[in-house]
Amino acid sequence: MEHNVLLDEKAIERSITRITHEILEKNQGSHDLCLIGIRTRGVFLAKRIQDKIREIEKKDLPLGILDITMYRDDVFKLKTPEVKKTDIAFNVNNAIIVLVDDVMYTGRTTRAAIDAIMDLGRPRKIQLAVLVDRGSRELPMHPDYTGILYPSGSEVEVFVKLREVDGTDEVLLAAAS
Repeated sequence: MEHNVLLDEKAIERSITRITHEILEKNQGSHDLCLIGIRTRGVFLAKRIQDKIREIEKKDLPLGILDITMYRDDVFKLKTPEVKKTDIAFNVNNAIIVLVDDVMYTGRTTRAAIDAIMDLGRPRKIQLAVLVDRGSRELPMHPDYTGILYPSGSEVEVFVKLREVDGTDEVLLAAAS
């Protein structure tokens, strides 16, 4: 299968830096901000944003890990859903949550993540940061912060590779199989 590179390592780094600055600008700093990464790659992107905010603001933001498996609207289709640990060790009540994911497409993952967060409390605000926005929503969701907008339908697959999981940083495009 042939892959085309949509974002290389430097482009991913620039995107994360830009997203971080946009988060800080929109929220007038880091007060009351908390980051929650959606498993798996959203967690590592959230950690990178946390690191950038530490560099800029000299402040460590709380970072949570969210598994949405049991909140998916297609969980019944999975033979044996693999549920991993959600680890959010801070109070989400009245916090400004920045939810982080690698790719946004239909909006269903975001809906599941919001449902999971709302089961933990009542944040003041939930914002969404994604590395790649594919467009083509099935639900009325949109990211607040986007690395790249790449409108694509079901004929294209987008693969995000991050060094923490895959040993390299790149976003690849391939024809859907």
